[in-house]
Amino acid sequence: MSDTKAKQKTGLVITAHPGDFVWRAGGAIALHAKKGYKVKIVCMAFGERGESQFAWKQPGQTLEKVKAGRRDEAERAAQMLGAEIEFFDAGDYPLHLTEAHKERLIDIYRELNPSFVLSHSLEDPYNVDHPAATAAAQEARIIAQAMGHKPEAEYSYSAPPVFLFEPHQPEMCNFKPQVILNIDEVWDIKRKTFEILAAQKHLWAYYERVALQRGMQGGRNTGAAMTYGEAYQRLFPMTLEVLA
Repeated sequence: MSDTKAKQKTGLVITAHPGDFVWRAGGAIALHAKKGYKVKIVCMAFGERGESQFAWKQPGQTLEKVKAGRRDEAERAAQMLGAEIEFFDAGDYPLHLTEAHKERLIDIYRELNPSFVLSHSLEDPYNVDHPAATAAAQEARIIAQAMGHKPEAEYSYSAPPVFLFEPHQPEMCNFKPQVILNIDEVWDIKRKTFEILAAQKHLWAYYERVALQRGMQGGRNTGAAMTYGEAYQRLFPMTLEVLA
């Protein structure tokens, strides 16, 4: 491994369905990829049952056809954002994560040694898949630290900070927008990625409004010009040398 590759920073995005990483974290993914980070997305399900309402309206539709369509959309979206993607195909509504899925997720943490992790809010009364994905992400993050887990394996791993991306209805999920990320320089990329998700066209305008609102809040909190933002909640406290 070259010194350049060894020093490359990385980010891990753990998402229940394809649309989630686009709507909620597309800006962060594109921004960090642009800055040279290696960003990996773990997509646990294709959203073939619960997030494909337009696809199911087509005559003669089947589960396998819907899955194939969603996989294609997710691959193209990840590529546009500058990330790589791995699918677990765990099924959705609800997620059915197996021990093999969990073991693979632990291995990914150790292989990638991410500088940060993005995943769903801890609560979501509208979608049980979302907190289930985050619970698995948390479990894997913890187990990856355990020296007794696959002690024969060589790895370099330090448990990363975790940022929870904004749910569809934040006030119902006890979500606190503690971090607002300025995504102005990559907004055009994120917005173009929306158009790949034809099965969820009804959400395009909504998530543009969310980005504008968070951008306004970000600008008011910093005093700097900001148009588009993404909100995140920190799962662990920051450790600082000074406060400002």
